[in-house]
Amino acid sequence: MGRRSKRIMESFWIQSAIGAIKAFAFVCDIITLPVYLVLQRPWKRRQEAKRVKAKIVSNDETALSYRTIEPPRDVHIKMLQDNIDTLEKVFNYVAKTHSSKRCLGTRQILSEEDEVQPNGRVFKKYKMGEYKWKNFIESERLAAAFGRGLRECGQEPRRNIVIFAETRAEWMIAAHGCFKQSMSIVTVYATLGDEGVAHCISETEVTTVITSHDLLPKFKLLLDKCPNVNTIIYMEDQLHKTDTSGFKEGVKIIPFSQVTRLGQDSKFESVPPKGDDIAIIMYTSGSTGTPKGVLLSHKNCIATMKGFCDVVPIYPDDVLIGFLPLAHVFELVAESVCLMTGVPIGYSTPLTLIDTSSKIMRGSKGDATVLKPTCMTTVPLILDRISKGINDKVNSGSAFKKALFQFLYQYKVKWTQKGYQTPLIDRLVFKKVAKLMGGRVRIMMSGGAPLSPDTHEQIKTCLCVDLIQGYGLTETTSGATVMDYRDMQYGRVGAPLTVCDIRLVNWEEGGYRVTNKPNPQGEVLVGGECVSMGYYKLPNKTAEEFFEEDGKRWFKTGDIGEMHPDGVLKIIDRKKDLVKLQAGEYVSLGKVESELKTCPLVENICVYGDPTKQFTVALVVPNQKHLEELSLRHGLEGKTFEELCSSSEIEKAVIKEIAEHARKCKLQKFEVPAAITLCKEVWSPDMGLVTAAFKLKRKDIQDKYQHDINRMYAS
Repeated sequence: MGRRSKRIMESFWIQSAIGAIKAFAFVCDIITLPVYLVLQRPWKRRQEAKRVKAKIVSNDETALSYRTIEPPRDVHIKMLQDNIDTLEKVFNYVAKTHSSKRCLGTRQILSEEDEVQPNGRVFKKYKMGEYKWKNFIESERLAAAFGRGLRECGQEPRRNIVIFAETRAEWMIAAHGCFKQSMSIVTVYATLGDEGVAHCISETEVTTVITSHDLLPKFKLLLDKCPNVNTIIYMEDQLHKTDTSGFKEGVKIIPFSQVTRLGQDSKFESVPPKGDDIAIIMYTSGSTGTPKGVLLSHKNCIATMKGFCDVVPIYPDDVLIGFLPLAHVFELVAESVCLMTGVPIGYSTPLTLIDTSSKIMRGSKGDATVLKPTCMTTVPLILDRISKGINDKVNSGSAFKKALFQFLYQYKVKWTQKGYQTPLIDRLVFKKVAKLMGGRVRIMMSGGAPLSPDTHEQIKTCLCVDLIQGYGLTETTSGATVMDYRDMQYGRVGAPLTVCDIRLVNWEEGGYRVTNKPNPQGEVLVGGECVSMGYYKLPNKTAEEFFEEDGKRWFKTGDIGEMHPDGVLKIIDRKKDLVKLQAGEYVSLGKVESELKTCPLVENICVYGDPTKQFTVALVVPNQKHLEELSLRHGLEGKTFEELCSSSEIEKAVIKEIAEHARKCKLQKFEVPAAITLCKEVWSPDMGLVTAAFKLKRKDIQDKYQHDINRMYAS
């Protein structure tokens, strides 16, 4: 009985203490409210959040088209006035405008040292220095020299060239060097499997590949599948000398710096592209089948840049931290906006991003702490990880700390929804959490996949940032809609950009119609200057998904959207993700996954529905730490992670936890997986089970785990 009464006593004291704090906060609110009312004018913020952002421009029984009512802003107008219609003109313009301002920054790696872990294992960690910067003029000159150097190496203008490298300053310099010579760059994800890389290189008939020290060894095997390639240029490593031996006869392997040196003395002139020329053939790893090359013209990229500049506020002292793949159109356009507006970009990697990242030595600082960025682009996967990190930290504290944090969190959310800011609580509590990203981040842009409302609210509240999510596809040069940073609702993707229209079209099969009440629903189509020319060498596929109407190019996204009265879009489904179960209920697999992913036990999840059955099943990649904690609660000590994944007792316990979590997320009974399989390996792009943007490749996952799916349905 002793332990139980002790717990009751402890709970009583915590409740009493929190009660006292609530009473104190209430008194403070009454005293300070008039001051905050005058200083913060919350009604203005509420009006801004609720204002109508788009209007209907055409409608009938089967389709509705929406257009923004926001006017173009300064940067957009400036680009029109100066006729900046290519990425090459962007760099020429900014070199003149922002000449000696910092442009591209790379952090120095001083050495790599062995660090002994508490469990005795030894990991290699970096000892890092400061950021080294190139200004706008230096960056532009390097790009021009690199472009001429490519000509010296035998690369012709208006020919395709592959960039297959991680995100870094040299990537941007190489790309702009190519643009100066009207070469179309073919971007390939650094995480694409060998088959995919060989497909992209062969299909585009390139002879020159630009890669990096880390990825160069891949080509020892790849070159046999790519007979046309005769030149490989590699970006050097800060510490290690690159081994260039053992490659196929007759292939030149040249360091990046040598190409730039060749170009400095070259007599070749630049060959500027036109707006309609192809700037990028961007391969989407695609959640289905072989990668497809999307043709993006200079005009497409410029259009989305204008659209982004109209919705994202940019200030003179902003700094962006760049770490997402530049082979992803979202990151490439975001960094291009930074170039255009004179915002310095400091490069980082997921391995060195924060103080606790895997390559940072104990006691050393991560890139964000050193750079102190104000802006960052991100994807939901990373935000989910930060969110889980915050939860773990809170849960590992004492019961009182946990209760206090909950109270302060709810307190801030309540006042924020009313249009107020909470400077005192931010300074005392939340700014400490914000130090994780350097302490200066004011805006984060999320794209690439749907962001769960819970994660959205938590990141915005705890990191004291404006977190805005956008919606777009490679086929629309990542442009379509972007949230207004003052919007107070979660789970929506914003109003149309100034450069495109959004149309909803009836999809009868799923029951989504523009006449649905209370809000019109339907398949989302995007029309405007940001829409791609189509797929490379796939005329039939292009004709299927793109069309022209009244001089506008349109793309059918396959996503299902709902338009709210204020002209803001919510993505509610995806045609390919919709499964009709035996009893006739429709289950949106993507929606169920994004809700269940917020469960602490779930690292990743793929829900599968067989139309001939009455329930769904799920393949779950469990979070190791939380799975081990669950096993201790069930008295299973001393088992390895693999053994736990195979244990039927743990499987039952996880199903129970997931069902409990699904209830909190208000999922319907038929949406909740009735059986699960715990997967022992983490799904990475290398395994071919997720894309480079970490979207599930359903077909590949199903093929790999077909045996487990059969077992779950048989049980």
